[in-house]
Amino acid sequence: MKASKLKHQANQYDKVFKENIEAVMLSLMQKMLGIIAVDSEKLPDDIQYTKERKADFLNKITDNKGDIFVLHIEFQVVDEPEMVDRMAEYYIMLRRKYRLPIKQFVIFIGSGKPKMVSRIDSDFMKYWFPLISILDFDYRIFLNSTRPEEIILAILANFEQETPENAMKQIINRIEETTEGDFLLKRYFKQLRVLAQLRNLEENLKETIMLSISKYLDETRDVGYMIGFDKGEQKAKENFVKNLLAKMSLTFEQIADIAGVSVEFVQNVKKKDK
Repeated sequence: MKASKLKHQANQYDKVFKENIEAVMLSLMQKMLGIIAVDSEKLPDDIQYTKERKADFLNKITDNKGDIFVLHIEFQVVDEPEMVDRMAEYYIMLRRKYRLPIKQFVIFIGSGKPKMVSRIDSDFMKYWFPLISILDFDYRIFLNSTRPEEIILAILANFEQETPENAMKQIINRIEETTEGDFLLKRYFKQLRVLAQLRNLEENLKETIMLSISKYLDETRDVGYMIGFDKGEQKAKENFVKNLLAKMSLTFEQIADIAGVSVEFVQNVKKKDK
């Protein structure tokens, strides 16, 4: 995969996780890390002494045993050769700043098994972090959630003996069951498409997704565009935007965000439709 495409996908996944992380983190702690938090206090995610680092997730946790510690989690989509050095830097800066026990995890959400080094074992320093792959978890632990933000993570997990098509149908059904309102529903479908790209599942699941959500718009080609297909077809873009303008009370900015077009594009469609 080209570096530019990989960077673009990484930015997309990062946006999805930042939008949803507060809603799902307590559940993920328990399901993936074995941590049952009774209190969680957000800490500043930029740690600076001589250099600055921004953490994906950084909270002070009080668990069900009464232990208090700093929990630091990084979500990683690619194998990064220098990850162990980054995490060791975080560890020292966090330890110095907060004077609390530090628990660190790297959760790998890319395809395949991660191969990055997770341990330093030199004469003067010994350090390691737990490296957890989401593919080691059954997709149903996310599917059975009542939060759509967590349900979409099922696309990154292990389908076990289930076919991707059937797993995707189940994920879409659960998102529909747990989401109120078309605006949020379209948002979660858009996020699902982004995460499907990380698993290289988008292409072979086109038909499954389109059949499942075709009821939300009149024309199949508009549904296809909603989830990111046929982007090169100008007419499909216009039809999709036109549907949103006609059927939903949304601002131009909201429609542009859903459709993946500029605000100017939406305004032009509105003018043409008068």
